[in-house]
Amino acid sequence: MRKSLRRGHVLIDWSQNHSAKTTVAVYSVRARPTPTVSTPVTATEVQRCAAKNDPHLLRFETTDVLRRIEKHGDLFAPLGLP
Repeated sequence: MRKSLRRGHVLIDWSQNHSAKTTVAVYSVRARPTPTVSTPVTATEVQRCAAKNDPHLLRFETTDVLRRIEKHGDLFAPLGLP
């Protein structure tokens, strides 16, 4: 789908739902020179990021995520997954 048609939508890539795919799990640290962490975010954080047009607002390193968990708790917990 063209990017212009994606505005205002949440798309789920069903083709990534396969054991051979490398989609990262929540709280996984990415293997990069400056490792970032896959972390759940709040709707407010997404709205702020969109309003400021700054994707770096949703970029988290390990120390950021530990502080976030202290502040917000585990945002992934309500899903009840192990």
